[in-house]
Amino acid sequence: MQKLVLILMLVFMSSVNSVSAKMVEGGVSAVGAASGGNRVVDNATNQPVSNAKVTLPHLQYKTYTDENGTFQLGAAVKDKTVMSIEKEGYRPFSLTLDEKSASAPIIVGIQKSNIDDISLETQMMHLGDNNYSKNSANSGEFRIAAMGPFYSKTFTMAATALTKNNFLVIGSIIGIDTAMARAMGQNKVRNSFSSPPEVFFNGNKIAEIHLNGDGQRIKIPNNLIKPNQKNEVTIKTGKNLMQTAYTDYDDIEIMNLSILAE
Repeated sequence: MQKLVLILMLVFMSSVNSVSAKMVEGGVSAVGAASGGNRVVDNATNQPVSNAKVTLPHLQYKTYTDENGTFQLGAAVKDKTVMSIEKEGYRPFSLTLDEKSASAPIIVGIQKSNIDDISLETQMMHLGDNNYSKNSANSGEFRIAAMGPFYSKTFTMAATALTKNNFLVIGSIIGIDTAMARAMGQNKVRNSFSSPPEVFFNGNKIAEIHLNGDGQRIKIPNNLIKPNQKNEVTIKTGKNLMQTAYTDYDDIEIMNLSILAE
């Protein structure tokens, strides 16, 4: 099977302050400038979403939206960090913020989940070996210890999944040190680069991830799905291709991992 190579650009981060900036990936329909503070709304009705949990995991900050869907980021954002929004009945959402985007009020439209959606992880995960340079992408934001060089999760998919298009959605991923990430200015590593993280479904490689970013979607071929049986997703981090004396894994962090059916 021909593998999918993801080349996902960070145009989203450069347009976060535009009133009608569209993000077509990952359970969020639009992010734009807001008057009167940050707000979370239903993307279909534009009605406020109350009691949605908003977290900045790297900064150990948590708050909830009020009855008007508004919330305040009561933590100082200096470097790039991940913001996560969770609400029962809605698809998980995360966004990489920096000091500039965090200082401007934003409105986030989140999408209701459907019966075939599967939430795999809502907690921050760190893959790698805890051996990384300060010049590595987003290394200044790493706060949790590595769980090892790979993540794997089993789950059951209903037979109805075969009638839909299914996507593995990575809400946010940071720390990737590939040659492409270096060329895009996502890290400051000069003398080395890593192989891309690899994504497997039921043992079959379905994607490589070359860039850091939000809302990355990976199509799951329906012929690989085992209906009403255990299925497995595995994500393996890359390796430093310039290090030959020992295996040096690329340290990356992932927030919000889910399977969405459309």
